[in-house]
Amino acid sequence: MKRFLLTFLLASASLLPAQARKPAPPSKLISIRVTGSTRYTSAQIVAATGLQLGQTVGDEDFQGLSRRLGETGAFTDVAYSFQFSPEGIKLDLQVSDSNPFVPVRFENFVWLSDQELRRKLSAREPLFQGQLPVTGNLADQVSEALQVIAIELNLHGRVDYLRLGPQDGPTEAFEFSITGQPISVRKIAFSGAGPDELPLLENASRRLSGQDYSRSRLALQAEKSFLPIFLAHGYLKATVAEPQPKVVEETPEETLVNVTFPVDPGRQYKVSAIQLAGQSNVFAVEKLRELIHAQPGQTANAVQTDQDIEALKKLYGTRGYMGIQIRPTPEINDADSTVKYVFQFEEGSIYKMGDLEVRGLDSKATERIGVDWRLLPGQTYDSGYPGQFLKSIADRFPADQWKITVHETPDDRDKVVDVSLHFEPIR
Repeated sequence: MKRFLLTFLLASASLLPAQARKPAPPSKLISIRVTGSTRYTSAQIVAATGLQLGQTVGDEDFQGLSRRLGETGAFTDVAYSFQFSPEGIKLDLQVSDSNPFVPVRFENFVWLSDQELRRKLSAREPLFQGQLPVTGNLADQVSEALQVIAIELNLHGRVDYLRLGPQDGPTEAFEFSITGQPISVRKIAFSGAGPDELPLLENASRRLSGQDYSRSRLALQAEKSFLPIFLAHGYLKATVAEPQPKVVEETPEETLVNVTFPVDPGRQYKVSAIQLAGQSNVFAVEKLRELIHAQPGQTANAVQTDQDIEALKKLYGTRGYMGIQIRPTPEINDADSTVKYVFQFEEGSIYKMGDLEVRGLDSKATERIGVDWRLLPGQTYDSGYPGQFLKSIADRFPADQWKITVHETPDDRDKVVDVSLHFEPIR
């Protein structure tokens, strides 16, 4: 917890120094002035203090509000001063905003929209405006407020939150969820999708019906299964928004929701040209172009283009270029709805064969595999060779009796590839 500055100033010039050192006697609060924050308004900070104009206040109240504001994590410093007047006490608060603040996500609170939730939470916790500080207890206060809202809605689940971010890394978001309140998806719908894509979307979403509602899982499904449908049909700027749940049936045992994905396909683009750049003469241009499906005049297919990139990398791997980078930069022309693809090649270094490891066999069979393996250490690595080798030993290790897994581990420092063959009998 960072240091929080507590300043006590009796600013009335009429008070003697000895009097100034005495605690402020309880008196009526007639004004609160706040300075120093660019994130919050004065009204929000005043509301967070819990003080009301007209109430009787003293030193303990000021110390308490300063401590409470500091413990939220929203401020690095909180200072206060006050002035006496015949009418009462005038309070001055000076704060310094903390950083960073990170977004908040509501994982499965389907009974209210995000906007409604934020409005209700902000009314209860004035310092919550859609984001939270990574330190302090403001996240706990928001969780408690969300629990109160759940009780008001006659829900019986427990509200909790997770800090999201990379392992051993900084917090990137807070995710609030409710457990003990079963929520199931009844139906998936798409708004904004065209007649050609809608059947494909419905087919891709069919298995989601009946599953537990999870916003993050549905959003991942949208990225991996729904968006590629549009990218494969030339809608290169298509977007699939976050799932919008609507409660359609509520029982003591279960909540059923229909989920809608808002879709904006945007323009449909055709390929205007294909250009290759940066490649050497390792392979003829004609050989490379054979692996690129995009052709001028055809509807762009970004999904196929990604698959073509993997095929090109695999081809280069047969010549030892295991670190090759190929980037298909799209140059989009909205005026005529066309796209030119520039395939930029960065071939990198040639890798050599490193060590061969055989796992899952007895010593005799392991030795035999080592003898049969013809790609020797120091030779130019061929990423196609492991597949060829497995075919050559298929009579001894039939596919219906053995599962053989190949692991290639490129060492970027020494430019070698270690290979591991794992043999596992199928029982």
